[in-house]
Amino acid sequence: MTEQKLKYRRVLLKISGEALAGDAHRGLNFEIIGQVCDVIKRCVQDGLQVGIVVGGGNFWRGLKDGGDRMQRVRADHMGMLATVINALALADCLEQRGVPARVMTAVEMERIAEPYIRDKAVQHLEHGRVVIFGCGTGNPFFSTDTGAVLRAVEIGADVILLAKNIDGVYSADPMKDPSAVRYETITFDEVLAKHLGVMDTTATSLSMDNHMPIIVFALKDPENIYRVAAGEHIGTTVKEEL
Repeated sequence: MTEQKLKYRRVLLKISGEALAGDAHRGLNFEIIGQVCDVIKRCVQDGLQVGIVVGGGNFWRGLKDGGDRMQRVRADHMGMLATVINALALADCLEQRGVPARVMTAVEMERIAEPYIRDKAVQHLEHGRVVIFGCGTGNPFFSTDTGAVLRAVEIGADVILLAKNIDGVYSADPMKDPSAVRYETITFDEVLAKHLGVMDTTATSLSMDNHMPIIVFALKDPENIYRVAAGEHIGTTVKEEL
């Protein structure tokens, strides 16, 4: 591994499942996944330790897709399995590019992935392997955003890179309100008080309580991952104090 060139030593990258589907919004778009993995490869080559949490919304969203038609716990378990499909796809794409990757799941499925053990995950990261965390927290009623914050805190990440379909945090939904303003920086307290859709309240509170900053940016241009890791001011930074 080369000498550290980027701003951070270790990051937790959160990618939504929908972002991996592209315009189809369902399934996997391997062109997009390949572009993302190309950038992650550059980050690793430049000394960055990368953990990834990926959502499963391109296959199944427990609360939305299950709705009142099935038991919530079972619907959330289906969502956990969806995240593993995405994690395996990312791992395969990285390994095709010569980047060692490990999938670790919060729910044991030993023939498919390693069980999540914090010390083992850190060991992988320190050896230059990308670690992809599946199944969220392993518990129903918690989002993969909360899973991302939990893993970031556990592995001692410097920051959460929250790659979304929108280029930051806005004062309102920019798709519905043309006057919506994008924040360059905002505090956790403001996000919670204004009910801004960065992450769900559980994930936001967990970040705030553990002093874990979040940078929200658009994955539409995968190069943004590298730019943010290099310290460029892209998107919105959510932190304790401005």
